[in-house]
Amino acid sequence: MPYLPATCCPICALPTHDGTTCGQCLQEKLHFDRTVAVFAYAFPINRLVQALKHKEKLMLAHCLAEKLAQRITQHPDHLVAMPHHPKRLRSRGFNQSLELARHLGRHLNIPLLPDACERNRDTPPQAALTRKERNQNVRQAFNCTQNFQGKHVAIIDDVMTSGASLDELAQSLRKAGAIEISAWVIARTLPHNASAGYDPGIACRMSADPVQKLKNDPQQAPEIHL
Repeated sequence: MPYLPATCCPICALPTHDGTTCGQCLQEKLHFDRTVAVFAYAFPINRLVQALKHKEKLMLAHCLAEKLAQRITQHPDHLVAMPHHPKRLRSRGFNQSLELARHLGRHLNIPLLPDACERNRDTPPQAALTRKERNQNVRQAFNCTQNFQGKHVAIIDDVMTSGASLDELAQSLRKAGAIEISAWVIARTLPHNASAGYDPGIACRMSADPVQKLKNDPQQAPEIHL
């Protein structure tokens, strides 16, 4: 499996030479304090995340959340999931980040607040946007209705790319009183310069193509050998 190396920036989870804060995070102060990520967004994790999001393979949320739970060393007061706008939620039928958060909350015995944060603008998908466009796209897109005064909150999402959505939601949590914010994600997208020489396939040992296995037996999550 394409596990991230141990030496990552503690704030954004990009691989660094010695695990110290990366140059980008030194230059640009983010509103969250740390990121916990398990995998690089590469095969087969990218296929599994896409199957969860776009093919409604909700059984995958359990096994992915379990891998993330194994990385958690600091327990926050509350969990919140990256919210969907109601329009997108109606279209997709579920929020994959909320599904991950439900499993994490149960596994770690941490209260999940599913309605504490909301997305008040139906923003276009971030995938095709530049970093600057991503930041502009999600500006003032979130609102928190819960008082988080003095609390440590963890935001749950499936994939972190630029971190723009996580940072904007973290800013809303700060305004609601949170004093410490963690970002928990299944996978981290690596830019080309960070992934040079990194071959996630070396560590991958799968019993079968995970998506094909789901097609053959949709009641079973793929077996992952670590």
